[in-house]
Amino acid sequence: VVAAPARITLDFYARRRQRDARYRRMLLRLKDEPATSKDGQRLRLLANIELPSDVSQAQEVGAEGIGLYRTEFLFMNRDEPPGEEEQYLAYREVIAAVDGPVTIRTLDLGADKQSDAVRVSQATNPALGLRAVRLCLRDRNLFRTQLRALLRAATAGQARIMIPMLSSLSELEQALEIVREVKHDLAREGIEFDSKVPVGGMIEVPAAAIAADLFANRLDFLSIGTNDLIQYTLAIDRIDDEVNYLYDPLHPSILRLIHNVICAGREAGIPVSLCGEMAGDPDYTRLLLGLGLVEFSMEPTRLLEIKERVRTSEREKLMGQTQQILGCADPAQLRMMVYQLNQDGE
Repeated sequence: VVAAPARITLDFYARRRQRDARYRRMLLRLKDEPATSKDGQRLRLLANIELPSDVSQAQEVGAEGIGLYRTEFLFMNRDEPPGEEEQYLAYREVIAAVDGPVTIRTLDLGADKQSDAVRVSQATNPALGLRAVRLCLRDRNLFRTQLRALLRAATAGQARIMIPMLSSLSELEQALEIVREVKHDLAREGIEFDSKVPVGGMIEVPAAAIAADLFANRLDFLSIGTNDLIQYTLAIDRIDDEVNYLYDPLHPSILRLIHNVICAGREAGIPVSLCGEMAGDPDYTRLLLGLGLVEFSMEPTRLLEIKERVRTSEREKLMGQTQQILGCADPAQLRMMVYQLNQDGE
């Protein structure tokens, strides 16, 4: 807040507001344009949502689907978890409204997302405790109820189920076995469901990113959750003001892990998306294109800006330049190379 601004200050912000308004009008013209790079590479830009009501915002910017539907918000601010029918109706509403894939993440409660409806014991470090798939494997009735609702709702469109915070193949096999059991139960009960819903995994734990090839061979798709991947890899709490200055998406280890997951998906012939904050930051768009990413998922408000950046980029050229960035060990030089990557496309 600028108190008692001088006329020159008012004029400066008036010009800035006009410039920003022109830029937003320009971006809106891209809504129905394809997310295609200058050299013809077709990419897919998806939206992250939290509630069924968020779908309209994604549609307003031309999102090609939903890359992350955070189902834990159905469980927040209540004393009891939602039943199967309530979940079914919420998921079906989203799936039916979207002309494209809808990736629904199974319950990711714990750590910074707490709910009175599902009691999670408070660990010394909740981010490393009972959360996400660990919680679902502990409380299997909770997990089964959600899977039943998801599989039933999937008949309304192009649904995909995504399991968060996988760290071992044992967890994955247990989760997949429960999916198979739920399908068997629904079939036995004569309840309509989609038996061929793709099941993917969220790669946000370093162990999973390093062994991405093993997970890729057992899943239908992968999605990189960079928020937690960065936090866990660099051993920092991103919401702790004392250490969050260490949160660095351009750390060489982070770039190598992202590249490793993308390569694992390509080798296995399955799609790989990225749904963390990096996907919606235009400073990283060309870098991610160069790393081989073709599917981005972000908050709807960032989508058109990312599309503009994609449409002014040459992917093949970026892939060559990014190989040099992956081999750079000097943090200052690496940042300069990423900066230059962005300048070259302007």
